[in-house]
Amino acid sequence: QVQLRESGGGLVQAGGSLRLSCAASFRAAGSYIMAWFRQASGKEREFVSGISWSGDDTRYADSVKGRFTTSRDNRLNTMYLQMNSLKPEDTAVYYCAVRDSLNLVTTQGDYEYWGQGIRVTVSS
Repeated sequence: QVQLRESGGGLVQAGGSLRLSCAASFRAAGSYIMAWFRQASGKEREFVSGISWSGDDTRYADSVKGRFTTSRDNRLNTMYLQMNSLKPEDTAVYYCAVRDSLNLVTTQGDYEYWGQGIRVTVSS
């Protein structure tokens, strides 16, 4: 079982920055993939970024490449999403997800554990 809790969301003006955190409680030792997804109002949830257990492999959606950076600190069981140059179209509920695997994938159905989500609103 894995419990996830996101923090750091809020309201920011376009061009601004936010950093999201995802604190994970792993009840069993293992290597986990962690990822961020988001869901805007009226749209399907989409992959934003993912990071391997070691942190050496990251993947980003084209819409956030060059603006968002994912990192993790395994000592703290925490993943981060640094979001820069935010745009109004980044407005969404952001979800942290964990996959009990070593393979980094972008399909939400392959992630077993999910946080409750945190809202990010970017004003124009």
